[in-house]
Amino acid sequence: MNLKDKLSIRIGIEDIQEITRYVQGDDERKQVLYDLLYETNDTVVYQAAWVFTHFSRQESEWLYDKQDALMDKVLTCQHPGIRRLLLNILYQQPLSNPPRIDLLEFCLQHSISKDELPGVKTLCLKLAYEICLLIPELLEEFRWHLDLVCDSQVPSIYSVYKNILKAMRKRKSLAC
Repeated sequence: MNLKDKLSIRIGIEDIQEITRYVQGDDERKQVLYDLLYETNDTVVYQAAWVFTHFSRQESEWLYDKQDALMDKVLTCQHPGIRRLLLNILYQQPLSNPPRIDLLEFCLQHSISKDELPGVKTLCLKLAYEICLLIPELLEEFRWHLDLVCDSQVPSIYSVYKNILKAMRKRKSLAC
């Protein structure tokens, strides 16, 4: 299967399932798919990232070693849809300890940006909370930051706000 050709046209969930089965258990095929995240064609990059979001938990472990590179890509990504998918991939991974502060700053900044998509904002809030859990001194400052976004009229952001507050009281992770 030529993954680049397959991902250069519109795909659906059946195609994603076919691709995940195709690369399952084969590190070389996963690497070919991963390399497509660095293509110049946004359609290919978007759809490759979309496929990675559908990996099983076990298959996603292959991406753990690539966490820094994925973070670098998020920090420089100009396409909001690709950024959302990459944040989702990162959110599904255990964060490195010590965490990357540049990712925390990115998440805090983008979670309050008026130009950012709600999906990106919610993932940024979740990731920022997970990072702050690793550095407890930051939790109180993060709580103040949450108050900035609590006035949001967007239901998804308000829901994440409430879930983070609930988890914060218990000092528990949102991610399972």
